[in-house]
Amino acid sequence: MLNEKMQGRIPAGRPALARLVAVWTSLLVGAVESRGSAADRDWSVYLGNQRRSSYSPLDQINRDNVSRLERAWTYDTREKAPYQTNNLVIGGVLYTVSPATRKVIALDAASGRELWVWGGPKQGEAGGTAGAARQSRGVVYWENEEGGEQRLFSAVGNYLYGLDPKTGGVIRSFGDEGAAHLGKGLDGMETAAVNYNTPGVIYKDLLIFGVSSGSPRGIRAMDVRTGEIRWQFHTAPRPGEFGYDTWPEGYDRNGISANDWSGQALDVVRGIVYASTKTAAPDFLGAARHGQNLFANSLIALDARTGKRLWHFQIVHHDLLDRDLPCAPVLLTVNHGGRKVDAVAQGTKHGLLFVFDRMTGEPLWPIEERRVPQTDLEGEQSWPTQPFPTKPAPLMRQYYTEADVSTISPEAQALTLARIRLSPNFGPFPAPSLRESVMFPGYNGGMEWGGGAADPEGIYYVNINEIPWFLQMVETRRADGTALAHGEYDYRALCAACHGLDRSGNPHIGFPSLIEIDQRRTRAEIERILVQGAGMMPPFDRVRENQRRAVIDFLLGQAPVLERQEKTPSATSTRAYPRYTFAGFRKFVDRQGYPGIKPPWGTLSAVDLNAGEIKWQVPLGEYPELSARGIPPTGTENYGGPVVTAGGLVFIAATADQMIRAFDKDTGKILWKARLPFGGNATPSTYMVNGRQYVVISAGGSRWGGPVGGSVVAFALPKPPVSP
Repeated sequence: MLNEKMQGRIPAGRPALARLVAVWTSLLVGAVESRGSAADRDWSVYLGNQRRSSYSPLDQINRDNVSRLERAWTYDTREKAPYQTNNLVIGGVLYTVSPATRKVIALDAASGRELWVWGGPKQGEAGGTAGAARQSRGVVYWENEEGGEQRLFSAVGNYLYGLDPKTGGVIRSFGDEGAAHLGKGLDGMETAAVNYNTPGVIYKDLLIFGVSSGSPRGIRAMDVRTGEIRWQFHTAPRPGEFGYDTWPEGYDRNGISANDWSGQALDVVRGIVYASTKTAAPDFLGAARHGQNLFANSLIALDARTGKRLWHFQIVHHDLLDRDLPCAPVLLTVNHGGRKVDAVAQGTKHGLLFVFDRMTGEPLWPIEERRVPQTDLEGEQSWPTQPFPTKPAPLMRQYYTEADVSTISPEAQALTLARIRLSPNFGPFPAPSLRESVMFPGYNGGMEWGGGAADPEGIYYVNINEIPWFLQMVETRRADGTALAHGEYDYRALCAACHGLDRSGNPHIGFPSLIEIDQRRTRAEIERILVQGAGMMPPFDRVRENQRRAVIDFLLGQAPVLERQEKTPSATSTRAYPRYTFAGFRKFVDRQGYPGIKPPWGTLSAVDLNAGEIKWQVPLGEYPELSARGIPPTGTENYGGPVVTAGGLVFIAATADQMIRAFDKDTGKILWKARLPFGGNATPSTYMVNGRQYVVISAGGSRWGGPVGGSVVAFALPKPPVSP
């Protein structure tokens, strides 16, 4: 049995009465969540509904006819940037957010014709200096059916704006002349730099949301009419609050930032909101925050009316590896133990799926605390165990062994075999160390922000990345307390794993010595090798130019000599200059830039959560140049989620090959695919207008290089011929 203090949940109370209430409530929830209405034709909520299940009851497009799907219209935002918006469609109007400037745009959902554009705040207006626009995954729609009030909410920089859905005009009665600061209500954070990229959920007249970055550590409910904060939940508990003792006494919480950036799900009938949180910043340093660190890396159930904690489960304790919960929880109903259970499923970056009774917080299958490797860094402490569900099975490999080296070419096989021997993998929770290791599962999943979809049969569909990265910590100062020059620091982070801290290399496995490299290579030659790669070394063309220059300066003895500085303060001081720092996010790739591991590199899975079993798993995406060489589809790295429909289909783009696909939801067979103008790193939406069903997606590309744009692309079945 899990420790109640560690994994708090609602007490069972009177079992018989509780079971009876649960049965009746489940029946009511099922009736509300499955009822048909005009809203079934729309896609009025981020990810399809408040449950975040990305499910549509539409079935005009189905297994039998999806092969005839064709492009219906395209809208060009005339901007070029990553485009992650899940578009809303309400009453025949599509609402999207432009990828670069965060304009809100209304389109005729049947034709793509532009209806209006809100261009953001003007200088001198509320929020006119709102700060930089960042990626937005969509807008929030609220409607008061009795009074006929309607509002759209969209964020730009530090502000949330209330707009009229009919005109795009700012609603001046909301916030300060139409804008509410996202730091409002968080201990004087009204002037802080705060960002919000994932739409919140609506409960009655409350907008419940978290922020994606910035200092505020909380989940809040804002009045949709006034912008006033009605309640807030501290994800970094204050004195007297549950979980306060999981942090060091007197710890400065101003820099914790255990935010809820990946989104929330809402049980409308019960009035419970479920939120998933990120790592406690700084992501890779824990010396100043010894302890379990609630409520970082946690699934939290809150009373939507008051913000009171009902139960929680911490999925990663004292995270040192950037293992944020990457996606919103998904609510669904399953048949478990001979009865219907309303459940909540939470995916992770390490490819595990945790499933709980959404009312009590009890796991549907046992969860085991298993020992994990411990760090050897002075002043750091790894948490001794981490939770692992016994069901479902992991949706991806949990270890990288020599049996997993790349198989796409003899050269890739030799490179990856040598590298995994030099930088071994220690599973999903490697211990941070000065020695480089392979981080697999990687930083970007497993599951990523696109999350999963679920149908009424209790099947959960999700895409997975199987991409290895590197993990390494680097000392920021030498033994005498002096700071490292930039070139020496960058060399330690980028090159030392292969060539050694002393630059002597390892010629026996293909890593040459760099001592006196100036006697053998010119500066131009070294620069070319860094950019293009050579021998066993992959190209470092994606490393910033100033970093490459600094490394070359160091190798050629031209790095600046720094004056002696004061020694590093105590490692446990929250204001100390850290002794260690993360060496940076580096993918493990071969000379051609492909992932340094045996395929699959990306998959789509169906998981039967009635039984806790994987139903099917198939590669997601392919590289045409590898297919032309006779290599079966490898799957690609993927970002953006799936949509499942009553027509028996799973729609998903997400892949590096710029395709959108439809899979048979029962078998995983590809039934249709089409090329997008740019990569579709967003979750599709589906809706019906004038008796015609559409599938629409935002396509912006840029995740892997290649063409970049900002288009909204809609597909539909051909219109039937008009009778004479």
